[in-house]
Amino acid sequence: MRILGLSAGNPGGSAEILLQAALAAAAGTGADIALVRLDDLHLPVQPVTPGRPVRDDDGRWLWDQLMDSAGLLISAPIYSRSIPGKLKLAADRLAGPAADVAFAENYRRLVDAGESPPVAFPYDERVFRPRVAGFIAVGGALTSQWTSLALPLLHQMTFSAHIAVADQLLVTGAGMPRSVVLDAAAMAAASRVGRSVGSQLGLPFDDVTYRGEPGLCPLCHLSLVTITGATVECAACGARGRLAVDDGTAAVRFDDPAGLRRSVTTLAEKRAHFREVQDTAAAQGALAGEIAQRASAYERFGHRITPPRRSTAP
Repeated sequence: MRILGLSAGNPGGSAEILLQAALAAAAGTGADIALVRLDDLHLPVQPVTPGRPVRDDDGRWLWDQLMDSAGLLISAPIYSRSIPGKLKLAADRLAGPAADVAFAENYRRLVDAGESPPVAFPYDERVFRPRVAGFIAVGGALTSQWTSLALPLLHQMTFSAHIAVADQLLVTGAGMPRSVVLDAAAMAAASRVGRSVGSQLGLPFDDVTYRGEPGLCPLCHLSLVTITGATVECAACGARGRLAVDDGTAAVRFDDPAGLRRSVTTLAEKRAHFREVQDTAAAQGALAGEIAQRASAYERFGHRITPPRRSTAP
């Protein structure tokens, strides 16, 4: 079984060095490994349209690499507290309804029953294959306010396809290019991430053991939360908990099964989301004429500007 490694940083930079360490450790568990640099790919914002050559879009190729892999390792630098735009674009192309197992299972059920879904999405049977993932984010900052958004955004790559996250790593203090090689603890931790993924390939989602830092949320193991009154919600996955006080110190409790089922990492929430999308589309489909009439008022809006284009003629 193969692990696909996605390098979202500069070729040979700290993020890629950590990814190579993780992949090498995964190979030590018996896994096949492959590394893809996002810099080598051409990924337009929108998928290829009919009549446009396939060579203009590597999105389908990248999708096939993911679908044919049993594991996923992603390593990214931290830009402006977040992950690079090229990785966000890859997530937009690889995640969403086309990768969502709830959408896929319902699409398959409707087709088998001879019915047509109100909204049709691309369907790939390979989505149902069990997969395991690990994340690495590396930045130069030493303080948490400059790194807090990186790991949560990496989860966008996995929750749609119901990929189990076995480990994740946040590395700080790598300010100079390739300087992460000076951090022996970070290099060892990257190897741990690789072993966490490689040693659990093929396991069903619920059988994968998380081996990274625990975090506040028991499902995505991150500590980014929002608080409304006494209600706490994991801002990364949506699990709901409550604010408690232990000996005068604020604490978070995720002890309500219904609150945990709200997490986008669960099949229960994915299935609820599918029903929500389909019901909304069905209700609005009945108003297609009114939508077209009202939207037509915005088709003639002017004031658009575009940048000048250089001529390609010799």
